[in-house]
Formats: sequence, C-alpha cells, structure tokens
Amino acid sequence: MDISRKPSWLRAKLPSGPGYTAVRKLVDDHQLHTVCQSAQCPNLGECWSRGTATVMILGNICTRSCNFCAIQTGRPTELDLGEPVRVADAVAKMGLRHCVITSVARDELNDGGASVWAATIRAVRDRNPKTAIEVLVPDFKGRLDLVDVVLSAKPDIFNHNLETIERLQRPVRVQARYDRSRSVLRHAKSRGFTTKTGIMLGLGELKEEVEQTLRDIASDGTNILTIGQYLQPTPQHWKIDRWVHPDEFVAWKEFGLNLGIGVVESGAMVRSSYHADEQSQKYTGAEHLNSVNALAEA
Repeated sequence: MDISRKPSWLRAKLPSGPGYTAVRKLVDDHQLHTVCQSAQCPNLGECWSRGTATVMILGNICTRSCNFCAIQTGRPTELDLGEPVRVADAVAKMGLRHCVITSVARDELNDGGASVWAATIRAVRDRNPKTAIEVLVPDFKGRLDLVDVVLSAKPDIFNHNLETIERLQRPVRVQARYDRSRSVLRHAKSRGFTTKTGIMLGLGELKEEVEQTLRDIASDGTNILTIGQYLQPTPQHWKIDRWVHPDEFVAWKEFGLNLGIGVVESGAMVRSSYHADEQSQKYTGAEHLNSVNALAEA
C-alpha cells in the first residue's frame, strides 16, 4: 500500500470563519492550552468552527515520551493554580453543554496532578452547573487512590485511552502499560462512572489483535469506544503502517456493538473528543432504550 499520500477520505476542514476566530481568541485571552493545537488534531478547523475545543490542563509539556503523540516532551514548569477558574470561565463563554478536559502526564508531581484535575472539574461545575463534564485522564501510574481524587469531583464521563493493542504498548506508548490502563478504567467503572476509551488503527496491529482488544474493552464494561486512524505527526514519530479503509472502520463498529459496547464511533477522523457531546447523547439514548426493553421483557 502506498502511504506516501493521504487517501481521499482523510480530508480535514481548514480553520476559518467567525466560530474559529472566536474560539482562538478565547483560548488566547484565557491563556489556555488545547489538545487540538498541541496534538495537531486534524479536526481543529471543524471543531473550533463549531465553537468547541478540548482544553488541556497542567501545562503543555508532558513527562511521557509516547511515540505517536505530537505534544512536547520535557520537564514541565510550575503549576498554574489559577488555571481551573480560567477553564471554567472559558467553558461558560463558549456556552458548552458538554465540555471535554484533558491533560499532559505530570509524573514528576506527587499526585500526578490529580488535585488540579479535581479543582478544575469542581470549578467548571460551579460555574456551569448544566454542562456535562468529560475528562480524558492519564493513568496516574496506576495509582487508584489518585484516580479516586479525580472521581471525587464527579465527572460525567471518565475517559482513558488504551491507544493501541497490547503488543504495541511498549514501543508506541513507552511508559504506559496495557494492563495498567485497563485497571484504571475498571476501577472507574466499579465506582459507577460512565467509562470511555479509544484506540488508533494503522500502527501495525493485526486483525486478531484488534478483535482481542475490543473484547477486553467490552469485558471491562467500558461504555463508549472511539476508533480512529493514526496520523504520524512528524518523521521522527512512529511510522504509519497503513491507511485504514472506511469499510473496515464500519466493520469494527459493528464488531464492538455486537460485543455489547454501548456506543462505538469508528472512522478515519474519529478522535476521543471529536463530537464527544453526540457520543454522550447516543450512550444516554442507548441506556434509555435498554431500560425500556428490559421493562417490556419483564
């Protein structure tokens, strides 16, 4: 397969329009970081034009060195304790019904940044009581007591990405572990939270490995799954293995739904926070339908 040119189905909307300009100004004025920019998300133009952005807290320098990610790696600066209030203000000004917050990994901190996570969720909730809050968190080195700090602030959706199949965890995610990430998701699920995860295709995974990963995700009780195409940020990052055809994404969606995963968004441009509000609504609708069916059967 020729991977030197992107296929026709990988077309991203260019940043433009009043919506994009307004979000750009808001991000700049509030001195916020977004994963849209730092991770070079291909959907930035579309999402910002819709008036949405995924805020990234705890700075924009990550202590991890994942080989798929464009976010800068290094030694982070000091904590910005005014960040939670600015995030809450930005969410209010964007008028979001569903906001997504993520962060870099801060392994050098004693609590991995969990206290700032909790403060941010509470600040957003206090300022925006009708806004659903989705968090996309790091693994906190598998420390479930730190995961509990985040959960104590009661986010509406708890998201942590597996990113890829088990065999490719070490070379692609480097400091992360497949079993550790699964334990974080299972823990949040055991506490009664709606859980979500995501994987990328095109890293060199085999069909049977993707099947097993989706089975693992289903067995962990994860409610929402996103599957997207890996895009190599720079020549120094993990090399792309293939362009995944849209038909394959459809097949994986059907496979995941048949396993019992509540919502599966699968497509070349799908990312964890891409149309996250719609994913949440689909899951809520699916849960309602299941409840109605259960009552009817009873």
